[in-house]
Amino acid sequence: MSWNDERVELLKKLWNQGLSASQIAGELGNGVTRNAVIGKVHRLGLSGRAKAPAPQAARPRKTATRAPSHPMSHAPTIRGNLALSPKAAPTPAPMIHVAPQPVAEVVIPMSERVTIMELRESMCRWPHGDPTSEDFRFCGAKSPPGTPYCSYHSTIAYQPSLERRRERKAAERG
Repeated sequence: MSWNDERVELLKKLWNQGLSASQIAGELGNGVTRNAVIGKVHRLGLSGRAKAPAPQAARPRKTATRAPSHPMSHAPTIRGNLALSPKAAPTPAPMIHVAPQPVAEVVIPMSERVTIMELRESMCRWPHGDPTSEDFRFCGAKSPPGTPYCSYHSTIAYQPSLERRRERKAAERG
């Protein structure tokens, strides 16, 4: 695409009519992009573009009601010697503590556990034992596609952060 005199004149005309760079690129065609139009307008130093033609039927403006800018702005202002008087604090809602669910340990027989050489893509990669010992194995249970662990080990590996914080605080207290 090259900018010949004819294209430059058409660009100037369309720009002064208030068309957007995308609309001008569409009018020029032949691989002219919006960015090419913007670059050429900048290099030509064009400015003072006319506003795009307004829609034929102007819609009446709605007067929108505004929400208060401050949540307490609707409260009456207290003046005088009552301004600093103590106010009754609302009673807090009772705290409900949910007992943690007991964790059911999944026991995988040693015969089903696998070495790193036997490990396949659809097998759980949860390690069992000491990596330096000969009897070190991986879980080897079937894992869902795209995940490294079986459903049980996923619940251990991926705990929500709030739950971890709660457990940490409980361990510090007890």
